[in-house]
Parts: sequence; structure tokens; C-alpha cells
Amino acid sequence: MTMTPRRIAILFHENATEPMLRNYYITRLADYWREDGHEVIYLFGVSDFVPADLVIVHVDLSVVPEIYLEFARRYPIALNAKIRDIRKSTISKNLLRRGDLYDGRVIVKSNLNYAGAPERFLAANRPSPYPASRLLSWVRRARSAEFRSPIDYRIYENLRQVPSRNFEQEDLVVEKFLPEMENGLYCTRNFHFLGDRIACIRRKARNPIVFGATYIEVERVDPHPEIVAMRETLGFDYGKFDYVVVDGRAVLLDVNKTIGWAGAPDNPDARAMRRERAQGIYFYLH
Repeated sequence: MTMTPRRIAILFHENATEPMLRNYYITRLADYWREDGHEVIYLFGVSDFVPADLVIVHVDLSVVPEIYLEFARRYPIALNAKIRDIRKSTISKNLLRRGDLYDGRVIVKSNLNYAGAPERFLAANRPSPYPASRLLSWVRRARSAEFRSPIDYRIYENLRQVPSRNFEQEDLVVEKFLPEMENGLYCTRNFHFLGDRIACIRRKARNPIVFGATYIEVERVDPHPEIVAMRETLGFDYGKFDYVVVDGRAVLLDVNKTIGWAGAPDNPDARAMRRERAQGIYFYLH
């Protein structure tokens, strides 16, 4: 897209490292912006203000410190500068407490995004939050009957079976388990977006936890209108929402503002989709 060259800043956590960055989808999009003639700079923390036409807040924490959001608002255009808290306890509308009158299946999952791994890695300043050995382990375990999920989500037949300690741990939430089913397969939808460029896929698996290592079918679908409205309500400019459709209604499962790269396909179709999504930055720069 022909336009006056701009400077785009991406704001990372102060403890993020250069080797870590290639694990994020945003740096792949940045390659396309550079190809288009724009300058892309990476900011680590808020100690130095470097002028830019636009900044993207990309702090990989479930709760972003307010100082990062305040810093981002100093720029003419600040993407994702309204998103502070993406914990399940904040976004979920299907939370359960001990003693609730609910007889359906339930799921226990991490309250934090990616089971709090980004918080631990940034605190330790490790080089990569997505080690290849962990991904290989997931793929192997996905073939086994005891596999639950990459962060060991647990599904129970009813609320009474959930261990009492799960209700007392701040790092866990208990939710209604509301699967989307088709022909005996579990389905999960992934809604990707940047500006006015969107894409939505539906993955299908035999395992009730549908993710990269377990799905056996994938198709492109239109995003559900309710999930598109949720993006507006939550104030997301860039990110990914995971959801299911049950009885015609969208059920939001998870939101992500720092999409990972590990395990992403790298074929011509996938590259074309990334190039298309990268164009969404111009929705804000024009």
C-alpha cells in the first residue's frame, strides 16, 4: 500500500528480550510493514519515549501495569491502550462458585492467559516463553487418552466433583463447560483481527480441548456478530478471541492481545492471510 513512510512502535514489557520477539505474531506482521517502506521500532519498558506515528501495546501480561497504558497514550495513535485486564475472572460470563445450582459439566482452567507462563518468563527474563520441547510434548500427549490440554484444563461431570481447593485458588477459575459439537466433534472458533482486517477459522477435534495439537479439521467461517460486538465492547484493536457457538449464541472462551507464533502454519495460504491482516494497520494510519 503506497503512503508516506511512517514510524510504527511496538511496546513490549521491559524484561522482554530480542530472542523472545520472534515467538510473537506481531513481529511477523512487522516484516510486512517494513516491506511497505515503514520503520518499525521495538520499545522495552517506558523509560525512553521515542516519537512514532503509532504505538501498539504488546505487554504479554494478563494484567498490564497502568504505567504502560499511560505511556502509550502519549502517542498520536495507541492500539490496545484500553486493555488492562484479560483474566478469565474478568471476561467470562460463565463463572461458577461452590454451591451454585448448576448440574451441567464444568471446566477448571487457569485464570491467567497461557496459564501465567508469560508472567513467570518475564519475571525470570528467560529467552522464550514457548520452548520447542513443550510443544513437542503437547503433540505427543494429544494422542493419549489422558491428555487434557496444554495447561491441563480439567473437565468434570458436575460441580460437586470439582475439588474444593480449586475454588480457593486465585489462579484458577471454574466455568460452565459449553461445547460446540458437530458430527461428534468438538469445535472451537478463532477470531483474528487488526483494524478492519479480520479472519475467523473453526477447528474440530475429537478431544474436548481444541487447539493446535488436537484438531483434525479446520475451515474458514464468518465471525459471529456477537463476537464482533464483544471486540468493540472490550476495546481491542489487535488480537484473537477464542469462542464457541451454542444454541446460536456466541460464548467467549479466551481473549489474547499478544498472539504467539509457535506452531503457526507457514504455507502460502497462511502467508497470504498474514499479509492481508498486516494491512489492518493502515486503517489507523490513513
